[in-house]
Amino acid sequence: MSTTLYERAAALIDAANAADPRMDTDAAGQQVPRELLYGLRMSEMIARYAPEADDAQKLAVRAQHIQRWMTPRDSYPMTRDGYLQWRTGLYKFHAETAGRLVKEAGYDDATVERVQQAVGKRGLKVNPDTQMLEDVADLVFIEHYMLEFAGQKADYSEEKWLDIVRKTWKKMSERAHAFALSGQLKLPEPLVPLITKAISG
Repeated sequence: MSTTLYERAAALIDAANAADPRMDTDAAGQQVPRELLYGLRMSEMIARYAPEADDAQKLAVRAQHIQRWMTPRDSYPMTRDGYLQWRTGLYKFHAETAGRLVKEAGYDDATVERVQQAVGKRGLKVNPDTQMLEDVADLVFIEHYMLEFAGQKADYSEEKWLDIVRKTWKKMSERAHAFALSGQLKLPEPLVPLITKAISG
């Protein structure tokens, strides 16, 4: 059976992320390299949220955090400015790495450029590919990572948490809002009252 362009590109992205030395536990209780699991969760979410998505959008989502561990947060100053520099550097690194692998798989320059723009977070709210990636990333965060993040930030006040939820919600499109509230997203049960309060306010 011949391998499609998408399958080739996804396999290259997964192989890059499989080198992550950090591990997370999947739904079956298995230990999986963290960014590999994240990419698989992103692909699963876009299949639920936007089954009509094309290859560029699906590959951008799969590569959102490609080889993220190679640029640790503490490689930049532990300040607000350092954080912003780290995020900007990550976007550039992710976009360049994703573009190289998508091109290696055999995609044309136009598709490579779309993937790089989305992964590089260029044109949020105006570029539909970037907004699609942002929607999927926020939905994955809510379903899979928000509760864990809450556990790590147990000292946060309710007001701080309401601010985090509202900022996440603001980045999402109306379509993503509707999806999140439709019952198709598995909301973290302990945080439902907080999420409800944040978005109703």
